[in-house]
Amino acid sequence: MQIFYGKAALMEYLTSIKTTNSSIGFVPTMGALHEGHQSLMLQSTKENDITVVSIFVNPTQFNNPEDLEKYPRTLETDIIKIASINPDIIVFAPTVDDMYEGKTLSQSFDFDGLENKMEGKFRPGHFDGVGTIVKRLFEIVKPTKAYFGEKDFQQVQIVKKMVEKNQLPVIIIVCPIYREINNLAMSSRNERLTLHEREEAAIIYKILNEAKAKFSKSSAEKTTQWVNNEFKKNKTFTLEYFEIADEKTLTTCKRKNKNKKYRAFIAVFVNNIRLIDTISLN
Repeated sequence: MQIFYGKAALMEYLTSIKTTNSSIGFVPTMGALHEGHQSLMLQSTKENDITVVSIFVNPTQFNNPEDLEKYPRTLETDIIKIASINPDIIVFAPTVDDMYEGKTLSQSFDFDGLENKMEGKFRPGHFDGVGTIVKRLFEIVKPTKAYFGEKDFQQVQIVKKMVEKNQLPVIIIVCPIYREINNLAMSSRNERLTLHEREEAAIIYKILNEAKAKFSKSSAEKTTQWVNNEFKKNKTFTLEYFEIADEKTLTTCKRKNKNKKYRAFIAVFVNNIRLIDTISLN
């Protein structure tokens, strides 16, 4: 199994093994891998000649220093999981200095307003950090296809916009959300939850599903108010936001339009651990 800790060595190796017709699949991760990540890797290995997985906890996309400090880092275990899927997968686990060359700063991006909604609204600078690192990773790996999970739907739209604006030759593939037995969306942050919190977190998807049913018969405003009221009753979880938005523009739904696709987005805190989820409403 090939593991690289520096971008120069990885780029040299990829140049040596790829041909004119080689396709490269790329799965960017921050480690603490779960079945959702593994499904992305599996799809990439089926669709490409070469698959690269990056493991890098990107400091510039964290607006909360405590979240960055406590983010799970399990590189040795991650490598074992990757090898179990396919030992031919190439692992890229760079240092912060290697990726940022001593200047850990974000580039400023214009994502046509997508960056000001939901996650961007509550996490200032987050998407500049995401855009910076994903763009650098794309420039290093030069993938044919890059694979992302649907749970981070807003991030996927941001990455697509970044690719479009910078005319990068990569196809973005969006893969379904993987869920735990109780339907909690799989996330590396779930590892920080207690067993009780993890079980109780089933309420997030339960409320999303009930909101979907309500939205089919009622307005976005009434559905949103209902969700807010449900979380006010719950002492374990604190709702940061619930939003019904146009899938393409992420604009908040004011009045339903039968020709548009809508999606519900949610962010919830439990014991200072932030969990997000999303569900299609069409």
